[in-house]
Amino acid sequence: MREHAGVSREELKQSAAVTVAVLLALGLLAAWNVLIPGVDAWENIVAAVIGSLRMTGPVAAAFAAWVALRKRRALRGRSLTTWRALKAPLAIVVVVLGSFGATVLVLAVKTVLTDQSGRLSLSGLGMGMAGLALYSVIGWVAGWVVPKAFTPPLAGLACYGLFSWLADDRGWADKLAPGTGEPYDLFQGLNGAPFFDQTIWLLGITAALLLGWAALVTRQALVLACALLSVLAAGMGVSRVLAQPKPAAAVDIAYSCQDWPITVCVHPGMRAGLTELGAAFTQIASRLAGTPAAFTRVEQRPLEEELKPSNGLAPIHVPDLSAGFAEEAAYEYIESLAARCPGTVADGYREIVMAWLRGEPLPGGPLPEHQYAASWFSWLSEHQRREWLRMFYSDFQNCGLSSMYFGGGGGGGAARVQEAPPVRPTPESSHVYPVYPEGEGTPNSAPSTSMAGLS
Repeated sequence: MREHAGVSREELKQSAAVTVAVLLALGLLAAWNVLIPGVDAWENIVAAVIGSLRMTGPVAAAFAAWVALRKRRALRGRSLTTWRALKAPLAIVVVVLGSFGATVLVLAVKTVLTDQSGRLSLSGLGMGMAGLALYSVIGWVAGWVVPKAFTPPLAGLACYGLFSWLADDRGWADKLAPGTGEPYDLFQGLNGAPFFDQTIWLLGITAALLLGWAALVTRQALVLACALLSVLAAGMGVSRVLAQPKPAAAVDIAYSCQDWPITVCVHPGMRAGLTELGAAFTQIASRLAGTPAAFTRVEQRPLEEELKPSNGLAPIHVPDLSAGFAEEAAYEYIESLAARCPGTVADGYREIVMAWLRGEPLPGGPLPEHQYAASWFSWLSEHQRREWLRMFYSDFQNCGLSSMYFGGGGGGGAARVQEAPPVRPTPESSHVYPVYPEGEGTPNSAPSTSMAGLS
């Protein structure tokens, strides 16, 4: 069997094949965990494969360190030309980048076969490849400088810790690590300019490390000069990366909408969730009809944007399309209608209305008056509850609800639940509430504060 500098060619081929397989499997697993569930968008694919570098990069570094220490032991005492020195680490980079390309190809198969939104960011893929190259070169240099058995796993762990720390810094340092930032919001978009600047920085520092090592082992002044030029390129890349302004809160997109029974609009990559969102919000829209929060359009908004219902629009957050996404979006939206009330008593009444809006069983509450109010409210028909909310929405929103709004709130227990008068509004007097809250023991009297002027 022919030997290549003390390492058999067959062993190198087998190691490369195993490394590609491991990196492909690990890359797919890591990317799958980064993918936003249910989203059909090219940006989602690119963000996922870049996110997989946090796991595949350390493995690539460990593999490069293992080959480097084997090569150093085999070449001990021999002189190296520049090409002979660079051939092995460049071959490792090619192997690692091949696994990255295979990961992208596998994830893109479904994307190619379906109608995807957005576009494939080549600059993003280039940045991911430059990041993997940096991982590999760091591992190679570490394995050559410290040719010990513990070096490969240590190099992998060190790379994982360093780049995870950079990516999680959330300051200027996170721009130096290959990544898009997590969690990724589709409304943010993938801007090619930051990726291009990151690629310059990553390629510059990779070339500086590799050529600096080559200059050390070959004693070539020209190689050292090239390493210094690479340092300048890396410095330029860093300056461009740090000078990049913060991305806009959102980019303009062409929504995908469903117009019946209410209009529901989402990011085109999430159009598969339109039916469930429409079903969840149609009932909410019917219950809020006639109130200041009435809406006829539901619109997905960026995750960092505060939900502020207004002008017939219900803004919602949909991070992904995992199981229960529509219920979670509805829950968050309903919670935004009225802030939590200070004090147990007021908040208990708020929760009764909230549970009805969410379509959940009415809570008994921590106090007997809450239990009576829930029982009284459950006795009302759906039509009566909607009329009740139209009349007292401002009190509900401002934590002004009390026992006076729920049949008088107190004693009498279940027997008093049956006392709501069967009065229904007419077209001429639609402002009159069909079921009058009891006050001071009088069945047909309204509260004298915030309910005054309704009759």
